[in-house]
Amino acid sequence: MGANLHNLKEITVRVPLARLSAVSGVSGSGKSTFARDVLYASLRALLGTPENASVIGCREISGWQRVGRVLEVDQTPIGKTPRSCPATYVGFWDTIRKLFADTLEARSHGWNAGRFSFNTGAGRCPLCDGAGQTTVEMNFLPDVKTLCEACGGARFNPETLLVRWRGKSAAEVLAMDVDEAAEFFAAHPSIAHPLQLLREVGLGYLTLGQPSPTLSGGEAQRIKLVTELAKVRPVLGETADKGLPLPPHRHTLYVLDEPTVGLHMADVEKLIRVLHRLTEAGHTVLVVEHDLDVLAEADWLIDLGPEGGEDGGQLVAEGTPEGVVSVARSHTGRYLKEFLAGRNVR
Repeated sequence: MGANLHNLKEITVRVPLARLSAVSGVSGSGKSTFARDVLYASLRALLGTPENASVIGCREISGWQRVGRVLEVDQTPIGKTPRSCPATYVGFWDTIRKLFADTLEARSHGWNAGRFSFNTGAGRCPLCDGAGQTTVEMNFLPDVKTLCEACGGARFNPETLLVRWRGKSAAEVLAMDVDEAAEFFAAHPSIAHPLQLLREVGLGYLTLGQPSPTLSGGEAQRIKLVTELAKVRPVLGETADKGLPLPPHRHTLYVLDEPTVGLHMADVEKLIRVLHRLTEAGHTVLVVEHDLDVLAEADWLIDLGPEGGEDGGQLVAEGTPEGVVSVARSHTGRYLKEFLAGRNVR
């Protein structure tokens, strides 16, 4: 590889496919530079226009042809407007709209699924345009969001709210939390599956229609992971079921930069399970991390350093967590050794 961007010192690193790899090291050791600025940026270029693309911050990347897509799963918002919410971002609201459109009441009016969209169409509240809230401009102060006076936050107009599916209007469904909705839609796998995934990553308390701007960075990141997991359904007999990488057209390399920031220990455990589910489906996950729980659960560690700044940018160690702990100059290895020893005692 010969990665040489910023303080990286011509390092050559292995990233095993279909495995969870973690990049560790002290602050300033070059972790994010390697993962995001070199590997992620280079793969984006190569996968975009491979005939004209050149790698970034390194001499070459071998084996990239086995990857069909590269995606950075960060903590940026899933949408900038109140109309963006978990139900629309993950994608199951489209199926719910079809259920409402198939009711006798909707069919008698000649309404299709578009009537139950709060982003466009005649079914949404005309005052707030389906946002459920209105904005009051405060000139030199930040704008103030207030509940829509016309729909009371329901997003839809009164005629649309008269249509009910299993006794609930579209607005009442959006007001349900994930835990309740998972039970409510249990007989509909295309809706229940992503809802169950949201529960498994610890987001059962969110409402389906919770406005995107109110979500924390960690919540947004886990919703993005659920969106990816909802697509993961390896076909029986394919290479993923044999513990090998998927074909290039199905193989994704996910890059996450310190995904455990701000997460409780219980949520870190759930995040680790999600990451392993992606690799079990044949995809590759690369995380930049300090959290010892994540490092201990990784299949492969890439430890950079040994220090930060000019004294960093070197490959200190790479291998399994058990192998890295034996490298004397690895700060990560020293702390990880104590952590693993303590976990074995428990």
